[in-house]
Amino acid sequence: MDPMLVVERQAQQTDSKILLLVMDGLGDTPNAQGQTPLSAAAKPNLDRLAREGSCGRFDPVGPGITPGSGPGHLALFGYDPTEYEIGRGVLSAVGIDFPLQPGDVAARFNFCTLDAQGNIVDRRAGRIPTEENRRLVAKLRQIKVEGVQLFVETESEHRGVLVLRGEGLSPMLADTDPQKTGVPPLPVRALVPEAEATAALVAQFVVQALQLLTGEPQASGLLLRGFDSLPQIPPLSQRFRLRPLCVATYPMYRGLARLVGMHVVEPPADLADIPRVLAKHLAGHDFVFVHVKYTDKAGEDGDFQRKRQVVEEVDRLLPELLACGFEVVVVTADHATPVALASHSWHPVPALLWAPGRAFVDDVQEFTEKACMGGALGRLPLRFLLAEALACAGKLAKFGA
Repeated sequence: MDPMLVVERQAQQTDSKILLLVMDGLGDTPNAQGQTPLSAAAKPNLDRLAREGSCGRFDPVGPGITPGSGPGHLALFGYDPTEYEIGRGVLSAVGIDFPLQPGDVAARFNFCTLDAQGNIVDRRAGRIPTEENRRLVAKLRQIKVEGVQLFVETESEHRGVLVLRGEGLSPMLADTDPQKTGVPPLPVRALVPEAEATAALVAQFVVQALQLLTGEPQASGLLLRGFDSLPQIPPLSQRFRLRPLCVATYPMYRGLARLVGMHVVEPPADLADIPRVLAKHLAGHDFVFVHVKYTDKAGEDGDFQRKRQVVEEVDRLLPELLACGFEVVVVTADHATPVALASHSWHPVPALLWAPGRAFVDDVQEFTEKACMGGALGRLPLRFLLAEALACAGKLAKFGA
């Protein structure tokens, strides 16, 4: 039997509060000087929590598997990411409050920069401002494809959402993003015969989109990824009797939180605004998910110093967050985004669990990838980290006589 099924059975509601602080893409690999952004950062508060609690490393999906953000976060919330697969399109759609219906097919897209030969120069179109995205989306809304209703929406910066609504649609389509530059976007392709008709509809959309984007200096193309339809996921309130709250800026993570039944509140204006938003909405909740995107963003840009600075900025917020009265604090990531790779990787993520009087205090003296290798939590699948937090919060009843 899956141990998490036992956790579900033993879950009980209490007044104790858990903070799950996720620094997206936090894990890294050492540079030539033997440092990672996490180890190089001045982070007295995180180091104190590590000294006073337990540390370890966790695999979001499994050893050697590079996870997307969706699987990584599902594991953080205690779900088996191989059982509940959610396409990026659905996460983006629900993240912007799009009224996705059963049977809709949603895809996330990036505006990208193409050269004269149609090859990708920049997969993110220079991270164009969101206002520029809105102007371009208004152009794309002119597109008509017979037999389907199209919705084109802005997500943020270079990201957008495409939704198809109609009869007999299939989400079984391959991404058109080759995940590298110097090559053209991939053609729209069905993964199963039943999706051929849907692939043809999307291909028509792409042809018209390229015509409309011709002459744009940065956003001259589109890359589609994460086709999917709305899944059915049991909420955290049902599985673990939690009253969860989400404080996140980026739409995709807000969308994922909604899919597992979290109360999603207004996004913080910036990192410094997180404690205010949290304190404003904490009443009535006992599990708080706080998401920090900027560590991942810096990793994807290959920016060591910026990633280090984000860790330091988050560290300075910790006293205000702890002042809200959490009995249990978990700090970790959904996946690693090493600066050297400038992309997600398969490396396990570092994690700390702080619960005074409850968590085992190991010998770890600082919160770094290397130090976590010697922590009491060891190396486990990431979905088991929630079980440790629930136990420390007194939210799991005794099993058996």
